[in-house]
This record gives sequence, structure tokens and C-alpha cells, in this order.
Amino acid sequence: MECDVPVRQVHLKPKMTVENLICAMEQAGAYNGGALTRAVRITGTMLKDPGVTRFFRLAGAMVPAGMGGIISDLIDAGYIDVLVSTGANLTHDIIEAIGCHHFRGTEKCNDVELRHDEINRIYDVYLPNESFIRFEEFMQDVLSKIPDGSVITITDLLTHIGTHLTTGILATAARKNVPVFCPAIQDSMIGLQFWLYRQTHRIVVDAFGDMDRIMDRCFSADIAGAFFLGGGVPKNYILQSMLMTPKGFTYAVQLTGDRPDLGGLSGATLDEARSWGKVDEDAQTVTVYGDATITFPLIMAAVLER
Repeated sequence: MECDVPVRQVHLKPKMTVENLICAMEQAGAYNGGALTRAVRITGTMLKDPGVTRFFRLAGAMVPAGMGGIISDLIDAGYIDVLVSTGANLTHDIIEAIGCHHFRGTEKCNDVELRHDEINRIYDVYLPNESFIRFEEFMQDVLSKIPDGSVITITDLLTHIGTHLTTGILATAARKNVPVFCPAIQDSMIGLQFWLYRQTHRIVVDAFGDMDRIMDRCFSADIAGAFFLGGGVPKNYILQSMLMTPKGFTYAVQLTGDRPDLGGLSGATLDEARSWGKVDEDAQTVTVYGDATITFPLIMAAVLER
């Protein structure tokens, strides 16, 4: 082992940009601050290379926390080629797009009182029941525009919804022709609304039809990069799809707050993914541990400045 790269002390100055701050943190290079600076470097390389097919995973309650705007902006700028999301994030994206809002609250509250006031809590974010009433009205109207007897994939369903919105992730993805995959869409309010509509109408969602499409993207990618925001089903859906090809991801950045030693995929390291062949042996990878509402905007702001 060698001691040849010293830790440089960070000095903060007035009017520093995010890029200036990241450069200063890079000179220190320690702990998750150092990992965050490596995430900026790898993400920047992945986004600026037109030969890379960029897969983006969206999990965790990111849209309620205000992170959805960053994702729709990245799609609009052409930095996301494939999006895989939880149904919950897309539900909240629709809620924002139809003019409803999530509200800043507090985790120090009486949840029984919130229940009586018809307010739903996501840690310190509040969402009134009225938003779900408007969401149901929108969804039932949008679903009614799909001809009875249709057989559609989940991505086609989400594109259909996006074409009836003007802002947000689904609207931007539909406009930019970026596929949005949601392999566990049943586990969301979108799924519940579809179930409700299907009680009196004949529409079939082909849950396996999307696999051809994402496999095509994996096989056709000369170079593949992945940005994992959160864990769960979307993370595995991306990794297992690439596993079927002769290659793995060349670039991979993971933001997580989960532990790897519990054996769950959400906290599994990207080094572990090398053992499966999901990530190339010589891939550029980094995992940043922490709250993604802090790390994600910092990384993307620095990348966009660069």
C-alpha cells in the first residue's frame, strides 16, 4: 500500500458555484464526499458521450420530495434514453402535472389527526385526499380514451397517459419518445385505477410485452451506462435485462441509503453486480451513501455546470 495522494483541506469561498464546491471536495476525496465527486465525474462522462445508452432508475419517494423536475429536465435535454420507475413516483408525477401539489409538513405530528383531516403523510411531506380525487377523475377519463378490447404494454399505457399531460416526467418522456418502464405498476395508485376501470371495460395490459422492448435496448447498446436513484424493482429490472446480453454496464452510479450487509438488492454494491456479469469487470462505478434529495441535485448541478 502507498501513501502518495494527500487529503487536501477544503476551503470555502464566497460565491462558490456547485462545480467549485465539488472540485474542492474532490481534493479532499474522503468518505461519501469523495464518492460524490467520483459520481460527478462518472455521470458527466456517461452523459456527454453520445455513444452511451443511458438507463435511469427512479425509486423511493423522489417526486413528492421535488426531485421529479430534475428527471423531466434530464429527459428533455436528451440525457436519459430509458427510464425505469416505480408506479408510486409516476402517480405523484401525474398528481403534480394535473395541478395538484405536495406540501411541506413535519414528521413531528399526530397521524390520527392527519387521518381525520384527510391528509396523507410521506415523512414530512403532506398530500391531501383531494389530490387523489382529482387523480381518479383524470385517470378514468384518460383510460376511457383507450378502445375497448385493446391489448397494450405498460410502456404504451404510460405513453398514452403522458400524451394527455403537458408537464412532468410522463409528459416529457412521451414528447421526447423516451420509453418509461414500470414493471410493478400494479403496486401503485395507477394500478388501482386501472383495476377499477377494468371492472366495466375490456382492456388487457401485457405485462411481459415490455421485456422485448427493454431487451432490444440492452442488446443494441454499444456502450451502456446506468444511474440508479433508489433501489427495489426498477434496479433489478435494469440489471437483469443487461444480464441477458454478452456485456455489462460500462458506467454505473448508485445513490442509496440502504446497507449491503442485509443481502437486499437495494443496498447491494455495484461490485457485487460484477460477480453476476451485470456490470463489466473494468466498469467505472461508484456508490454514494446518503439522502438522495441531497446527493442527486448536487451531482446533477455539478455535471450540468461542467
